[in-house]
Amino acid sequence: MANPFVHLELQTNDVAKAKAFYSKLFGWQLEDVPMPGGYTYTMIKVGEGTGGGMMQSQAPGGEPSHWLAFVGVEDIAATMKKARELGAEVIMDVTKVADFGMGSIFKDPTGAVLALWQPLKKK
Repeated sequence: MANPFVHLELQTNDVAKAKAFYSKLFGWQLEDVPMPGGYTYTMIKVGEGTGGGMMQSQAPGGEPSHWLAFVGVEDIAATMKKARELGAEVIMDVTKVADFGMGSIFKDPTGAVLALWQPLKKK
């Protein structure tokens, strides 16, 4: 399938509470990874299927905790350009995420938020 969902991310206002809840509810294995900028990202290992992560919400204004879906793309800059042309509002432009890949977030013309992900090519 072209452009599958590749990652789900919980942006939460209480990471400790979310970790306790989801690890007990689903038995997910959680692994904290230090990130540039001094924050910690928790990887969610689900076994089979699409995994994810959780982090302290970066949204201004006390936005409620929420899940964000990421779609895998081959060329994130071209996809964001096309999204803009189709009426998307950019929330986070293309941004390098450590040595993992490139991410971006937009709001579609209906108001729904979606993220894009392009992994970095392995050398």
